[in-house]
This record gives sequence, C-alpha cells and structure tokens, in this order.
Amino acid sequence: MRDLMSRLKLTVNERKTRVCTLPEETFDFLGYTIGRCYSWKTGRAFLGTRPSRKAVRRVMRAISDLTGRRWLLTDVETRVERLNRLLLGWANYFCLGPVSTAYAVVDQQARRRLRQWLRRKHKVPGRGTSCYPDDYLHEKLGLVQLRGRRRDFPRANA
Repeated sequence: MRDLMSRLKLTVNERKTRVCTLPEETFDFLGYTIGRCYSWKTGRAFLGTRPSRKAVRRVMRAISDLTGRRWLLTDVETRVERLNRLLLGWANYFCLGPVSTAYAVVDQQARRRLRQWLRRKHKVPGRGTSCYPDDYLHEKLGLVQLRGRRRDFPRANA
C-alpha cells in the first residue's frame, strides 16, 4: 500500500492507518462509518455505510450555532433558510445506507433548537411546544424535515 501511495505522490499517515477485519470491526471514512448494518425489512446483516457519530455531532453543533443567542435580532425566515440549507446539504451528502436514525436525531435537534430560539426571540416562557408545535415549524415556517426524504433516494445497484 505504501508503494502504491508513493507512486501516486501521496503520503500515508501512520497514526490514522490501520488494518480492519470486516465485518467484526467498523471504521470511519469521509464521515461515514463502514461496517456491519442490518436490514430493517429482513433483519439480515450486510456490509454498508451509515453517518458516523462524529458527523452527526458536528451537524448538531452547527445547528446550535445557527440558532444561538447572537442571532436573535435576525428575522425568522433568514434563520429557517440557513437551517434548511445546512440540513439539505448534510442530508444530500449523507444519503447512503441506513440513515433514518441519524435523520431522526438531526430533525429533533433542529426542531428543539429552533423552538428554543423562537422562545428567546419572542420572550415566551416554558418549553415552547404549545406555542411552536412541530406542524407550525414545518408547515408555517418551512423547516425541512429529513425523515421523509429517504423514500425519494435513487437506489444504487452494484
């Protein structure tokens, strides 16, 4: 492998390079965790990809940054537009393999943080679920919901 990489004029990072035995082990590469996955239809195991925990945490941190206190003076449409751009870009990259769990976690974080931001902006006490229910966030404000996007993905055949 080192010989091949040197011919390509690339260097190997010894700290990050290791040999894995699939399917017993998993590894992260370009934001995906590659390893054993299970079919939700049959329950059978297969080798596949899913968004890594680090990638999910990173997008959740970005959602928190976009809905922080420093943005309270901006209008709601701008915040939702920025959130949608972030969510759609992330979902378009992470669309391979079983993504529904990751999408559900990211959707929940986006709703929770937007609701918290709206509460602070309009000085509404409480959790904000009665003032800003999910239907209001998605239908009225236009917040993208990743959960339903999975049905529209083209199927890749190897």
